[in-house]
Amino acid sequence: MRAGLIAGTLAISLIAIGTLQAQQQRLPVECRKDVIQLCGNDRSNMRSCIRERVSELSESCRTELKQRMETQRETGVMAQRRGGEDEAGVRRSGVQELSYGSAPLQNANFWAGRGNNAPLVLFVHGGGWKRGDKSMVSGSAKLTHWQDAGYAVASINYRLVPDATVEQQASDVATSVAYFRTNAVKFGIDPKRIILIGHSAGAHLVALVGTDPQWLAGAGLAQSDLQGVIPLDGAAYDVAAQMGENARILGDTYEQAFGTDPVRQAALSPTRHAEAPNAPAFLILHVDREDGTRQSEALAAALQAAGTDVQIARIPGRGLKGHMEINRKLGEADYPATPLVDKFLRDRFGR
Repeated sequence: MRAGLIAGTLAISLIAIGTLQAQQQRLPVECRKDVIQLCGNDRSNMRSCIRERVSELSESCRTELKQRMETQRETGVMAQRRGGEDEAGVRRSGVQELSYGSAPLQNANFWAGRGNNAPLVLFVHGGGWKRGDKSMVSGSAKLTHWQDAGYAVASINYRLVPDATVEQQASDVATSVAYFRTNAVKFGIDPKRIILIGHSAGAHLVALVGTDPQWLAGAGLAQSDLQGVIPLDGAAYDVAAQMGENARILGDTYEQAFGTDPVRQAALSPTRHAEAPNAPAFLILHVDREDGTRQSEALAAALQAAGTDVQIARIPGRGLKGHMEINRKLGEADYPATPLVDKFLRDRFGR
């Protein structure tokens, strides 16, 4: 598990540093060679490649990236403590790190919203159920965009495969919702206005929590305690259907997460739980990937048949590059998913 966490953290650190060609202080020659050998020189694909394959870099290169990431994190914390105002005159609140449970990975980053009753956007990261972390929101366009709208934002960690199960991950998502509702006054948020949004594996988890009542019920909540759910380019809404689809590329990842028992796979499939009750509304976004498109359309159809308010849209972008862009570019003014998410949030939050 530790190796997976380090790999995910280093991937984020490289993204924060920027492309290799743009660094002021270039990486050591051997490390640059490692990265180029692994991912080539194509800048447009380098970030997504590193995110997926950082564990294949040499130990010395990973150590170098980790040290740089820690330096940048310290610099970022200092900047947040200084505060200041953005161009729109909105006062920026520093990030708070919170624990919503007793396990080391049951924690979250939280940014306060405007006023004392702000809606909350709760983000769940991707990473194949076995990597990734809450830092994927820090410094992103979506964070500043949602802050500009006055929303509070939380980005959670959850326990990772193989040390935890997907069932425990769904429980972690539900528990984090309950934590923020319980502490709503403390954090200045409206407990009745919380929307879940997740990318990739996180899209699967938010869809599962939004369709299968057992997860929120286990945290003392009901589906109606969410205002909505936004899955971003998931492809595991019907796990059994996806096992064969991804056997060549991601078969090991899916089998590690969901096992080989069809009964368990069905139990962890949001599409199989789409009969009522569900979260009140869904916005399902996907890029131009054959499996993601098919899975998203099937989930939307099942929700619609159950009478759930559901919208679905295809966002331009193909393959792995498009899959990464829908997460990385969300919040940018000219990215097609941004206005769709904006409208959904406004409609559901009432602002």
